[in-house]
Amino acid sequence: MTDDKSSSRFRRAFDRIERDVPGPVGRFFAALRTPGAMLVRIPLAILLVLGGIFSILPVLGLWMLPLGLLLLAVDVPFLRGPLAGAIVRARRWWRNRRQKRARR
Repeated sequence: MTDDKSSSRFRRAFDRIERDVPGPVGRFFAALRTPGAMLVRIPLAILLVLGGIFSILPVLGLWMLPLGLLLLAVDVPFLRGPLAGAIVRARRWWRNRRQKRARR
């Protein structure tokens, strides 16, 4: 996958996430994606990844790892392709799961 294609796929997936999460959280994600927020975004992403790695602790959770990788991928191009694919697969899995539950 070319860098332009993976970057645009990543951007579309991130935009979809921003639309799906509640208002204030979506606006916070949008603010973090601006070029001027790089000084906040990178340390926050690293802290979230580290928190996800140490998810055995009570306050920290596994949810922090994908969120940190998602924020880190905004600045690290080689992460965009794999993360965009993972987002698409996770959304598809979640949609199928909801549809199966609705049929029950």
